[in-house]
Amino acid sequence: MAKKDPMEMPVEERLKTLYQLQTTLSGIDEKRALRGELPLEVQDLEDEIEGLTTRIDKIQREIAEFEQAITLKKGEIETAKASVERYKNQLNEVKNNREYDTLSKEIEFQSLEIELCNKKIKEATARIEEKKAELAQSQEVIDDRRQALEAKKSELDEIMEETRAEEDKLKAKVKDLEGKIESRLLTSFKRIRKNARNGLGIVYVQRDACGGCFNKIPPQRQLDIKMHKKVIVCEYCGRILIDPELAGVKIATTGVADGKKTRKRAIRKTTKAADETPEVPEAEA
Repeated sequence: MAKKDPMEMPVEERLKTLYQLQTTLSGIDEKRALRGELPLEVQDLEDEIEGLTTRIDKIQREIAEFEQAITLKKGEIETAKASVERYKNQLNEVKNNREYDTLSKEIEFQSLEIELCNKKIKEATARIEEKKAELAQSQEVIDDRRQALEAKKSELDEIMEETRAEEDKLKAKVKDLEGKIESRLLTSFKRIRKNARNGLGIVYVQRDACGGCFNKIPPQRQLDIKMHKKVIVCEYCGRILIDPELAGVKIATTGVADGKKTRKRAIRKTTKAADETPEVPEAEA
């Protein structure tokens, strides 16, 4: 059997199919609502763990850089010490004061270099201790977040396992219904649904008002909706409107109007009865 072209479908069928799509999507929304904020909480924890991991890697690189700097400074100290020993030995062989002063200055300079290197080593060692404390703290936080993530994921997986089968059926139905709807109408419906707070893109008329924003609908517009001749949207919220009968919704009658009519009839009868009460003739003297 050839597939029916959505463009050839009458407006009545389009609205009916669109409302079926809305109820199916609302069913999916309800399943997802059962998960609550868990998906967002899981995502937040994963992002935080990723950030902490990056931070730990950075701290470890900084510690390695400080350790490398300490190694280099220790090498410079050894070189400076060797120079000092060599210059001291040369002092014993000087021939004039000029050579003596030059060697003395070199010894003093190398001694200052040794002191500076020791100072740098001390500073780097202190920074390493700070970074190690920061690393331990970050590691403690990331361990805590990983435990929380495992608990949240376990809870989320349990909920998803319960609803996955039903949600998959609903998704398959959505795909089938979307194939029956004209692409332009479907695009408009999705846009309306995306902008709507409750996710309703098509609603039926309730008590002479829009079922989405509850603003009153003029009688002539209600008549047009009942005719099913064209797609009509709410002039206030932009949602597509459908007749409750076409949507398969039974509107319960409240009976308020009947009560009011009965009351009025009762009042009229009472008045009439009062008017028909015969006058009592006056007694003769």
